Amino acid sequence: MADTRTARRRATDPPVNDPTGLDPLLLSAKDAAAMLGVGLRTFRAMDASGRLPAPVRLSPGCVRWRLSELRDWVAAGGPPRAEWAARTPARP
Repeated sequence: MADTRTARRRATDPPVNDPTGLDPLLLSAKDAAAMLGVGLRTFRAMDASGRLPAPVRLSPGCVRWRLSELRDWVAAGGPPRAEWAARTPARP
């Protein structure tokens, strides 16, 4: 009999189930946490303490992070939000 359990997501898996294989432009907190290899609770704590780049607020209940900005932030060593904002040009 085949194993019907759902496989756990790994940090190396694509952020979302996208059959086209394309990266999304914006990530939810859950997908951003998975991309960074941390738990959702840790990700939210990092955001609350200003250790992540500022999110994009699409509506009062819809907050997303730019995939490209998270990648650049990691490559820069993960500086605090204020330092990151000072380093990068303003985004529209």
